[in-house]
Amino acid sequence: MAHEHLHLKDDIAHEHTHGKQVRVSIAMLATLAGGVLLLNYYAAGIIYGKGAFQAELMAMLGAILLGAPIIWHALLCLIYRHSHMDELVALAILAAFVAGEYVTAGVVAFFMLLSELIESRTALGARASIESLIKLTPTKANLIDSKGVETEVQVSSLKAGDIVRVRPGDNIPADGEVVEGLSSVNEATITGESLPVDKVPGMQVFAGTNNLTGVLNVTVTKAGMDTTLGKVQSLIIQAEQTKIPIMRIIDRYVKWYTPTILMIGFIVLFFTRDIDRWITILVVSCPCALILATPTAMVAAISASARLGILIKNVADLEIAGRITAIVFDKTGTVTTGRLYVTKLTPAEGAEPSELLSYAASAEQMSKHPAARALQEIAKEAKLSLYSPEHFRETPGKGVTAVVNAVKIMVGRDSFLKENNIDVNNVSDPALHEEQGFSTLYVAKDSRCIGWIGMQDKTRPEAAHAVKDLLDIGVKRVTMLTGDRNEVARRVAAELACTDFKAQCLPQDKLAIVEKLKTDGHTVLVVGDGINDAPALAAGDLGIAMGAAGSDVAINSASIALMNDDLKRLPFLVKLSKKTGRVIYQNLGFGMLFIILGIAAGAAAWLPAVYAAVLHFVGSLVVVFNSARLVRFGEELDHGH
Repeated sequence: MAHEHLHLKDDIAHEHTHGKQVRVSIAMLATLAGGVLLLNYYAAGIIYGKGAFQAELMAMLGAILLGAPIIWHALLCLIYRHSHMDELVALAILAAFVAGEYVTAGVVAFFMLLSELIESRTALGARASIESLIKLTPTKANLIDSKGVETEVQVSSLKAGDIVRVRPGDNIPADGEVVEGLSSVNEATITGESLPVDKVPGMQVFAGTNNLTGVLNVTVTKAGMDTTLGKVQSLIIQAEQTKIPIMRIIDRYVKWYTPTILMIGFIVLFFTRDIDRWITILVVSCPCALILATPTAMVAAISASARLGILIKNVADLEIAGRITAIVFDKTGTVTTGRLYVTKLTPAEGAEPSELLSYAASAEQMSKHPAARALQEIAKEAKLSLYSPEHFRETPGKGVTAVVNAVKIMVGRDSFLKENNIDVNNVSDPALHEEQGFSTLYVAKDSRCIGWIGMQDKTRPEAAHAVKDLLDIGVKRVTMLTGDRNEVARRVAAELACTDFKAQCLPQDKLAIVEKLKTDGHTVLVVGDGINDAPALAAGDLGIAMGAAGSDVAINSASIALMNDDLKRLPFLVKLSKKTGRVIYQNLGFGMLFIILGIAAGAAAWLPAVYAAVLHFVGSLVVVFNSARLVRFGEELDHGH
């Protein structure tokens, strides 16, 4: 029954989304059609002469098409007692109609509709996030009964205590405990851990994580929405619901603006008995410059950011970037590359570094483990000639064995070598280097340990510079969160000069830290790339997803996607937001000054309604050109890239 209810809610939400898209499409078509009719007014004037019936008809039809939805909306606002700028715009359009200024009425309506369309929010991040998450959990599972017979069943039918078999390459269908088998599991979707985690009987596994190498039999402990992945889904929905929509700056003052203008207009009409002056005041007071102040600046800023690979999905969120005081970074794939690199070779006494690397890389050639790829890359850079391995055998979660150049080579964990009676005490203990955050592979040649190889997930080259820039432009806290071990987290945080860090974080821990920062009064920016970041991305005041290396879930949960993974774009985004804010306030200041002077000139009968309409156009152009300066912002970054 609950399942059916969920589907019903999905259907209703889909219908609502579809209906909204249809309304936006109709509004866009009507606006374009009205704009074309206004252009045809000028064309008809050239063909048939100024003031010709055909030209006036075009202008009137355009004004009706553009003005009707605004007047209708204004009436609805009055009926439901909701203050909005549309009331004044509607009066200005009606006043222009009374004066026979159809072009003025049409232009005012056109700019109003255009600005509303630009500001219209269409992103539905949470729903897209949930759909992407659901795809991670397989729909079928291989259930093993008490007799050991394997049967394919629906994942939705699994319950605690069931035993399922997970083959290499499959996603794990439910949270559980390994009862049989050895394998490596990629848990980056849940923990953010950069290295695959070796699983042996007794260890826990999560739904939605990927089994890489061996076959596992898993006892189900949690299924469906009770799993860690299910909780991530719920957290995204809750975090998304806590967001408060940002009101337009102009609407904050509308409840004072509209009555004030009407009062001034009626005072002038009462003392002068001149309807033309009243029309002029309404026309000149119609806040085109104010209406355009925000959206034109936003569009220019979005153009500048798009050129530098920053995709802003909701224009309102650009305003928040300039007020950021705390930044939360995910580690793996965000401030680090997400790939393993060989960073230390420690040969035993009597062994050469080149020999250590050559044997290890040769033996690992047949493996698909990320560590094997790192060995191949470093061997290629060192121009080492590798031998073809024979009798290759990989023990999942432990290491590999192969015959290389007629000698037996073993590469793997220290426990793997010890199980094969190989003493590793003849090499230095990697624990002495733990503060450097190494992952280690031991290498044995003919039953003798010849050294170990240290690997790290390197920080991005630009990450430290980006953190410094962020601190320089007013960010107070830079926090790094990771599912990795404490030693690795400490090393990376020190390299970046972060103010603080937290290791071994699960998604709910990351969410709690973001909420704590917000409670402390910070405006929080969250930067991440994986599904484990999605709840935190949605909960932050602003969320940025690392696009190229990230998951669809993180991108959908975030407000902004960093398409080229260049962290230097983050300080640029904050600077762009602040500059955009300054431009908006310049536009608003100019708009207010324009209206005050226009009202004074209209009241003194120095400004006829026709000229008021022309000045509207000029005022709008001033705002547009002032905003257009933002398009070129950050060009030096573009050239420097």
